[in-house]
Amino acid sequence: MELKVVCLLTLLGVLFVEPGFGQRGDIEMNEWLKDKVEFIKTLEEKLKEVEGRQNGFDALETKLNATVDEVTRQKAEMDKLKKENEGLQTRLNATEEEVDKLKQNSAKGGPQIAFSASLANFGEIYKGPCTDKALIFKRVFSNTGNGYDPNTGIFTAPVNGLYFLSFSTYGYNTHVMGAILMKNGVSQISTYDDPSTDGSDSSSNAVVLQLDGGDKVYMELWDDGRVFDNMNGHTTFSGFLVFPA
Repeated sequence: MELKVVCLLTLLGVLFVEPGFGQRGDIEMNEWLKDKVEFIKTLEEKLKEVEGRQNGFDALETKLNATVDEVTRQKAEMDKLKKENEGLQTRLNATEEEVDKLKQNSAKGGPQIAFSASLANFGEIYKGPCTDKALIFKRVFSNTGNGYDPNTGIFTAPVNGLYFLSFSTYGYNTHVMGAILMKNGVSQISTYDDPSTDGSDSSSNAVVLQLDGGDKVYMELWDDGRVFDNMNGHTTFSGFLVFPA
């Protein structure tokens, strides 16, 4: 609108300074005024066209901003999935190492003891916060030697020896995420993550423990802790006898 006013004022200035203005005949003056009116109309149409294009540019800018926001959201989601996949790959590599050790132990002879289980045997499970902090891993993948009890979540060492024990935990940012590996009621190792803004977290840990026959090993939540699991097996507990000792 400001541009339109400036142009019209400029045109009026041209009208009053043009040589011979006021000295022409009536017919010539009428033609001259008619030309100027047509010029003004043309100028107004051009101004409307410019304003229309400006509105189109504004709408395009709005769409571009919305597209940038969507791309940013999708990138954040991809980063989250990438982090989860990295955690799963780490656990897969650890499992492969456990299998290799089992094969080596089997080749040497002696007791064959191994177990592996995840928290959820169907649907989804959010465990905690709760008074009974023991984690019971219901979905049993293997239980050679029957040392693991899926009703209590406790692994009882069948024989004296060195045992490799590992676990993984997964949870969301609303509660403390992680768990504690217990031996006969005493904490051994753990995973831990404070509530945060990154949506979800996963972690894992492992240890080799000297166990006597009858020693009990199990997992507990932290105070105000919570973990999550579904049929993808995010929260797991595994172990095997490295060798009798």
